[in-house]
Amino acid sequence: MSSSAPASAGSTASTEARTPTQAELLDFVRRTAADAELIASLPLDPEGRTWVRLEGPGGSEAWLIGWPPGTGTGWHDHAESVGAFLTASGELKENSLVARLPTDGWKTLELTEGIDRERRLSAGKGRSFGQHHVHEVLNESTEEHAVSVHAYYPPLPRISRYSRTGQVLRLEQVERPEDWQ
Repeated sequence: MSSSAPASAGSTASTEARTPTQAELLDFVRRTAADAELIASLPLDPEGRTWVRLEGPGGSEAWLIGWPPGTGTGWHDHAESVGAFLTASGELKENSLVARLPTDGWKTLELTEGIDRERRLSAGKGRSFGQHHVHEVLNESTEEHAVSVHAYYPPLPRISRYSRTGQVLRLEQVERPEDWQ
């Protein structure tokens, strides 16, 4: 993976110190993804994801992310943060769980049937999500990069990473901001 320095593109001029809602985060990622110059400025790597940090609304954490063909995040959550993301170019697939999981005190869970949801997010499509949302995001294309915009509030305190085999979800590691910034 490679990364770039923070950028201020897509920031709002509001001086209010209030918590952005999921709808406001989704609006931010939608407006930012429509900035063709910004999207085109993201360096794309044929092997690994690339990203640039953006200034999000109301002190939120935001990212512009490039996804080479065949890449993905693996199963993870964003702890207490709410968020939104939108595909700016290409197509992403999101696999998610429709049930809220316990937040602490477990290493392995057996998931019930019918808990899975799949979304295909082509350019211009996105979604918001609440706290402790467990998902994975994939670029399943074999030829085309995808680019997306993400925003989280509060800024990510940690990311829990999981492995999944069938209906068994296993907590593998917990990352802190210093691990990805």
